[in-house]
Amino acid sequence: MTVLLVFGSIVAIGIVWLISFLWGRPWTIRGLMNRTFLKFVFKGPELLTYLGILEKFGIHGHNAKLSDASEAFQDKMFALIRRDNKLLASYKTDNAKRGDKLSAEVFAWFLSDLVSGEKFRHHDYPVNQMFGVQSELPNFMMTIHPITCRVEAYNYIKRLNKFSIKFSQIMEGLKIREQKGIIPPRFVIERVLAEMRAFTEKSAVENPLYTVFKDKLEKVPRITAHERERILAQAASTIETSVYPAYATFIEYFDALLAKATTDDGVWKLPAGDRYYAYLLRSHTTTNESADAIHNTGLVEVERIETAMRKVFQEQGFGTVEQPARKLAELARDERFQFPDTDEGRKACLAEYERILNEMKAKLPDWFNIQPKADLKVERIPEFREKTAPGAYYQPAALGGGRPGVFYANLRNMKEIAKFGMKTLAYHEGIPGHHFQIALAQETKHLPLFRRMLPFTAYDEGWAMYAEHLGREMGMYTDDPFGLLGS
Repeated sequence: MTVLLVFGSIVAIGIVWLISFLWGRPWTIRGLMNRTFLKFVFKGPELLTYLGILEKFGIHGHNAKLSDASEAFQDKMFALIRRDNKLLASYKTDNAKRGDKLSAEVFAWFLSDLVSGEKFRHHDYPVNQMFGVQSELPNFMMTIHPITCRVEAYNYIKRLNKFSIKFSQIMEGLKIREQKGIIPPRFVIERVLAEMRAFTEKSAVENPLYTVFKDKLEKVPRITAHERERILAQAASTIETSVYPAYATFIEYFDALLAKATTDDGVWKLPAGDRYYAYLLRSHTTTNESADAIHNTGLVEVERIETAMRKVFQEQGFGTVEQPARKLAELARDERFQFPDTDEGRKACLAEYERILNEMKAKLPDWFNIQPKADLKVERIPEFREKTAPGAYYQPAALGGGRPGVFYANLRNMKEIAKFGMKTLAYHEGIPGHHFQIALAQETKHLPLFRRMLPFTAYDEGWAMYAEHLGREMGMYTDDPFGLLGS
């Protein structure tokens, strides 16, 4: 009887705690932080796929869905943010553990920043030439969506079938922006139109959404050749009937929008552009510095960098260089600092990035007492998006393991890649830069989930810039004086 009473008490307490955690006021501030963030996570099936946690437990349903991009959904999310921001402020942190107190301060800043930004929720361009939905969604399907079993293969097709819904939801927001006078500059529209037309001009079986899927499907076990052909036929049909029509609506819309587009490309041209700019500065720097103060900091940095460049040029026999930027561009065209603009040249470039990172890895034990477990791969940016993509970027590893971090390099034109800048870029995006910091954060189990996942620009880019400088301290440029130009 005593055992039953104890067991019953434990169950009762557990139920009360669960109800409090899910619907009421969590007992601890950490409980509130975890609950709020988990609500975000579980409302985003694409984010769940990125994390790669649920698949370990045989849960795959989220991989058949795309995240809701409707205005109504955003209204609900902002209401949740406002509510939990007020709830968080009601907790006292005087007696909280030191780590939880810091986490609460960070989370409070994060939620307050989102609340401050709600008024500017339409001050962006969801379709843009760098990381717009028209290229990010296919990239997600090709590089993140897992194709490891029969279920995930069919989930892939289900997601393809939802492109039209996703695009129609985004179109709703695009038209609101148009009514507000928030229209992308002409060059942005022209580039995304060219990208979307190139993406849809080939037959479905030539589209990378199909070809990449086909390659991955070949490696999935326990699927007969007959079933594989049936799955591929469904994928091709879905691309024709859902994906391509979705892009056609975007192409038609942006074709018409060109008539309203201007060549102005600053946020100052947007409604309340000055206030939006001030908000972005606070959001990305976490400071209250004015635009003028930050600009002046930039001017000081430019002067410092140009002085360092002049020193390198002087030491390498170029004499006094009055215009370092012009000399740098001239040097970048020198054949000794270029790869051939061929398939062989691209392979050599990727191999050189791998060599640079392996060289850095070998020195890490002398400088760090901890290293991430997640591996880092070097890959080419998918060709369908490289014309408008940046020179490089980092894609984090899966939080649940199973997918490494990736340093993506843009190889669209090998003349754009100067060998003397490769070390700096590899250190910044890879090791000891973004991969090092983000993978370590993901693997720090005692932190609340949001601190293992959320990006904060000042910290992310601040560390990556420090990683560039650290390469100097570690002696990575000792035999590469021109490499200092990149750092």
